[in-house]
This record gives sequence, structure tokens and C-alpha cells, in this order.
Amino acid sequence: MEPEKPSKNEDEYFTRQELERRKKAEKERAARMAQNERDKLKEIHQMKCPKCGMDLHTFEMEGIKLDRCVSCNGTWFDEGEIEQLISHHDRGVFGRVMSVFRP
Repeated sequence: MEPEKPSKNEDEYFTRQELERRKKAEKERAARMAQNERDKLKEIHQMKCPKCGMDLHTFEMEGIKLDRCVSCNGTWFDEGEIEQLISHHDRGVFGRVMSVFRP
């Protein structure tokens, strides 16, 4: 006697399950690849001058760590650092000039 073949509905169920599993695996693989790409870009650009591409070195000013390029002497602020610097110098010319950068 021939073994019984599963019903058509059962075949469809398992086919859908396999398709969903493959879609999920592909989505996870794409997310890993995207994260790896972001990590590579960060590694390439981390602590590099946006103007000339040379290394940035950290120095401290008024208790705030800023980044300065050793080649072009550009000084770069991370998020929130300019606001911290302004709060130290709210009075005087520096405070008025820096107020241009306040939202």
C-alpha cells in the first residue's frame, strides 16, 4: 500500500511556514550587512577631519573635550559641546557671537 500523501492544506501550510522562515532569515541577514557597513564606515571616518581627512586629536577646553585636526587646525564640536562652551561664556563678546548658533 502507498503511504498517504498529506492534504493540500497541509502542504500549503508548510510551504508558507518555510517561506516566512526564509523571509525572516533574509531580513536578518540584510540587517547584519547594513550594520557591518555602518561599522566599517565609522571605523574609516572615526576621528578623521571632515575638511582634510587627517587625524583628529582631542584636547580639553573649559572642561569640554574638543577635536582638533593636526593638519589644518580645524576644531570640531560633537553634539552638545558648543552649547556647553556657550554656557561657560554667556557674557561678553564671545557669548554674543556664539548666540548666532543657538536655535
